[in-house]
Amino acid sequence: MARSFLLFFVLLLLPPALLRAAALEPDFSQLAAGESGLAVEVVDGDTLLLQSGTEIRLVGIQAPKLPLGRRGFAAWPLAEEAKQALEAMALGHELTLYYGGRKKDRYGRMLAHLVRADGLWIQGALLEGGMARVYSFRDNRSLIGDMLARERSARLATRGIWAHPYYAVRTPEEAAYHVGSFQLVEGRVVDSAIVKRRGYINFGEDWKSDFTIAIQPKDRKQFGAGGADILAYKGRIVRVRGWIKSYNGAMIEATHPEQIEVFEGTGAFYFLSQC
Repeated sequence: MARSFLLFFVLLLLPPALLRAAALEPDFSQLAAGESGLAVEVVDGDTLLLQSGTEIRLVGIQAPKLPLGRRGFAAWPLAEEAKQALEAMALGHELTLYYGGRKKDRYGRMLAHLVRADGLWIQGALLEGGMARVYSFRDNRSLIGDMLARERSARLATRGIWAHPYYAVRTPEEAAYHVGSFQLVEGRVVDSAIVKRRGYINFGEDWKSDFTIAIQPKDRKQFGAGGADILAYKGRIVRVRGWIKSYNGAMIEATHPEQIEVFEGTGAFYFLSQC
């Protein structure tokens, strides 16, 4: 009964979310337009099939995961609701693919933004409805600013996944309890440094045990000339997203600056590389 009520509540929220998203769609002319096709099957909350047989992984987002035959994998909370939300907005609709980075993943799925014939941006609608999180990569960074704004709107309104503790923004102290999972972590940076060409952003006094953001030498150029902007994170409140691993405490590897949002002091966040 509780699950059915939650699904009804989520779907009830979708129409106004879709209307807001449609009114504020980004400019897709900067992306490469691909094929168009009819959506005939939804695999999960961020994957679907076109009538042509093309499988699409909706780029830039991560919806709650279903097991999909993976042994020992438990469905994430609201995974079925996310799938049904995507079905409600995509099935039976003509969709156009837009590319802003790498076109295929290792499974052969197309990595595309999806836009309906009536102009609805599917990724934007899912994020604004609280049915997905922003999930970007160094080789797929298009429209991240627009996506983060929609995710933030849903989180502030506690829509969809943002009403569930499984998707809560973690503190640096909590990060160690979530190794092996994708998380958003927010806290004040105690120190930042470049050591042997590798960037480190530390959230505690003991770098051997505190939560850390690490930036590889090959990625430092994304953070300003020579990676110098890494040092500017010191003392600021930041929110980082990524998969947490264990290396001298909990750690997230940042490959591009859009993974790290900086708190402005007025309740807003921005990318350090943009100021």
